[in-house]
Amino acid sequence: MLISLHIKNVAVIDEVSIDFCGGFNVLTGETGAGKSIIIDSLNMVLGQRTSKELIRSGQQKAVAQALFYIDNEEAVLKLKEFGIEAEDNNLLIYRDLSADGKGICRINGMMATAGMVKEISKYLVNIHGQQDNQALLSTANHVDFLDRYAGIIDIREKYRALYNRAKEIRRSLDEINASEQEKARRTDLLQYQINEIESARLKKGEEEELAGRLEFLSGAGKIASVLEHARQLLYAGSESSLSVHDILSGITEDFGEIAKYEERLSSMYEMLNSIRIDLDEVTSQIRDYAGELEFDPGELARIEERLDLIYRLGRKYGEGTAKILEFLDNAKAELDSIVSGEEYAEKLKAEYEECVKSMEEYARQITNERKKAAETLENGIMAELAELDMPKVKFKADVKPGDFTETGADRVEFLISTNAGEPPRPLAKIASGGEMSRIMLAIKCILADTDNVSTLIFDEIDSGISGRAAVKIGQKLCGLADKKQILCITHLAQIASMANEHFLIEKDMTENITATKVTRLSDSLRVKELARIMGGAAITDITLKNAEEMLQLAKKYKSEQMK
Repeated sequence: MLISLHIKNVAVIDEVSIDFCGGFNVLTGETGAGKSIIIDSLNMVLGQRTSKELIRSGQQKAVAQALFYIDNEEAVLKLKEFGIEAEDNNLLIYRDLSADGKGICRINGMMATAGMVKEISKYLVNIHGQQDNQALLSTANHVDFLDRYAGIIDIREKYRALYNRAKEIRRSLDEINASEQEKARRTDLLQYQINEIESARLKKGEEEELAGRLEFLSGAGKIASVLEHARQLLYAGSESSLSVHDILSGITEDFGEIAKYEERLSSMYEMLNSIRIDLDEVTSQIRDYAGELEFDPGELARIEERLDLIYRLGRKYGEGTAKILEFLDNAKAELDSIVSGEEYAEKLKAEYEECVKSMEEYARQITNERKKAAETLENGIMAELAELDMPKVKFKADVKPGDFTETGADRVEFLISTNAGEPPRPLAKIASGGEMSRIMLAIKCILADTDNVSTLIFDEIDSGISGRAAVKIGQKLCGLADKKQILCITHLAQIASMANEHFLIEKDMTENITATKVTRLSDSLRVKELARIMGGAAITDITLKNAEEMLQLAKKYKSEQMK
């Protein structure tokens, strides 16, 4: 149940708060006063897509906030899925929209996405507007109305999963059964590509190793020359000069003879001796490395040739050995699929037949449930229509065999006869605007018993209605309010008079600034508002008296219904 709605900086609304009752709430006001903005704000808070054009002129942010009392287990479970607790069954949804198009959603203070709010809103509110009448004119929607009434949406979803799987298998079979010529061409190409790659005997990361080796071999001559020159200078020497080793050894021997005379000389001797030992070690390492160094001029050519092969393969199948080998795996898999296509096709055919068999069984079950529900729906809607001053109308939910679709194997169409003796015909060809409004209301009343959404909102569904029919709709909404919370925007006094709470929406001009305000009306103010609706701009004593009488008759009707 919607407890309250708070709106700030939405269109012509500066800031309003509305506290609703649990029964029949009605909102009235002159055209353009802002009644539709209330619905827009509620849609905004319920996660619907919202335009930044909704922000009040001169403001940077629009805000809508709704407090609900939730009393159905599905809503509680959905909240738990999102990690949200509903303390004392209260649910506060907040949403704002900034001028830059960004917005924030919160559920009980927790950050949420508009998608999360939209998911939860399905268990909170159903909004019905004039567009629902257009939906009723579309035959494609009739099956959904009937299935909701029959309570077979879950079964239909199981059927739909099988239907989609059967379509998917059928597409795969069609691809497998492509022309044999195309299969042969593709097989030859794949076999050539596989042979070309496999003959190269590639290894992942091979090109990096080869590039490193190529760089080393490119400098091998320089390395050998430097090593030999260093060895000559450090150890071998020449005919004209001593080696560093010989010079350092001589100096060390000389310091060895004088080291006994003074401690600092002894320290110098030890340092020189250590350097001589280190020099011997590095000279030994240079000699060993030079001995291990092998340089094959042919290896350089072989590496360059190998890298060129990898490059050429990469241009065809993907840069680098990793991508080439990945292409190879995919090509093998595709070739296996083609080669084993017949075996795979047989498996798919078996799965397809099993899928169709199960699908047909579900379809038969759905058809049976639809036919049973159609009869009770027809009787229920005609009973509702009789109460809505359409006692002679014959309504039929026609269920006929049809092609398999996502909804089953039936064609469902609502037919109507508004005159005695005439056969039922499609709604679009028979019903007037006023009749459509009453038929839709009858359907909503019937479907209200099939779901646990506690709040129903009717946005000007009274199009084309007046007089006695309007009284009947008001009474019907009043009766529906015993089961559901009703919010209704209307232009009809007959409907407004039946409400438990009446809110007036009107524009207020202050210092050249227009703002919409919402007022909860007392009985005396309700009389004036009903008179305005009935008489327009000129409100006479007779109009006021008629309005007062209408309100009293409504109270009497509600009192009698409670007995």
